[in-house]
Amino acid sequence: MPKRVVSGIVTSDKMSKTRRVEIARLVKHPKYKKYVRRRTVCHVHDENNESGTGDRVEIIESEPLSKLKRWRLVRVLEKSTEVDVAALRAARKQAELEAVAAAGGEASE
Repeated sequence: MPKRVVSGIVTSDKMSKTRRVEIARLVKHPKYKKYVRRRTVCHVHDENNESGTGDRVEIIESEPLSKLKRWRLVRVLEKSTEVDVAALRAARKQAELEAVAAAGGEASE
């Protein structure tokens, strides 16, 4: 039987060499016949830590690698374009503090 190859979105990259990938799907409700969003969560082995949060990746089934990991990363299909706003604010504040310190040093000379 061939190994399944699916694509999903990385939701966590906090572990070393492991990624949490969500695969979204639509399922028809048996009674109400309405399509409902469902998701499957897979823990994926990423040997080189190539992927990050928000990336779309392609994964393939593999032998059990640990208690939860049953998938391997094939490739990163699309890198995330999300911006970390908190990090951006911290960097801007740090730059302002350095500018003020530099201006204060010039004024005393």
